[in-house]
Amino acid sequence: MNDPQVTPQDLDALKEQLTRIADALESQSNLGRITPPKDWHASNSWLWQASQRALKPVTQSTALPLDLLIGLEQQSEILSNNTQQFADGYAANNALMWGARGMGKSSIVKAIHQNTLKSQAKKNLHLIEIYREDINTLPLLLDLLRETKDHRFILFCDDLSFDENDSSYKSLKAILDGGVEGRPDNVILYATSNRRHLLPRNMIENERSTAIHKSESVEEKVSLSDRFGLWLGFYGCDQPAYLQMIESYAKHYKLNFEQSEALEWAITRGNRSGRVAWQYIQHIAGQQGKSLT
Repeated sequence: MNDPQVTPQDLDALKEQLTRIADALESQSNLGRITPPKDWHASNSWLWQASQRALKPVTQSTALPLDLLIGLEQQSEILSNNTQQFADGYAANNALMWGARGMGKSSIVKAIHQNTLKSQAKKNLHLIEIYREDINTLPLLLDLLRETKDHRFILFCDDLSFDENDSSYKSLKAILDGGVEGRPDNVILYATSNRRHLLPRNMIENERSTAIHKSESVEEKVSLSDRFGLWLGFYGCDQPAYLQMIESYAKHYKLNFEQSEALEWAITRGNRSGRVAWQYIQHIAGQQGKSLT
């Protein structure tokens, strides 16, 4: 019995299938490769896109002027000094901003980065945001930044915390203070969290109850936060501080506001914070036909 005749359609289908296989193999081979930016001067703020192994330039900064962050003068001074030391090429600490939600933890990082840039002639201080779920890809990013010696980088992870059974915190520990290579001299890590110790209490207590050497297990969990040289606490604000924030925003953006309305805005949200104050400012700016950009 003769073999069936191969038609042109069969050849086209086979070619298409082989092309898909080749593309898949090429994609797999590129998983560990990083695409460096063509021009580091295209931006000073970047987003680490772990799935694409690439840095995306942020063309429009959302940073507020530093002097608008009311009630954060002490935290601002400490973090500004640390950032300036790092920008000047001197030793500096990794920093953990922890505390109440909506009280300016991420805003202060962005504001200080922009403020420090103003004093730089070379403009070579970069802020790179990395998502919490991409922490395990940090070693790849560090390999790229280690080779970029003419620039300095603040890695920024917002809302950093670890859930039960999450072991990626061990990778972060090695990056912060350990590993054979260690952290590059031109890289520093700033993180924000609602938790002072980054790990939930039940996770630490579970380790205590099941570990052979219980104290050592607990120390390993707690020591993650200890590897940040700076701990900066952010606390909830009272009514006068909340109104002072709104007044400062309103003056800067030339807005009119009613104190009673501002207080009602906070009551309806069950919270007074810098975030709630900013949301109120956005509300009245829109009502008054103004933009905050």
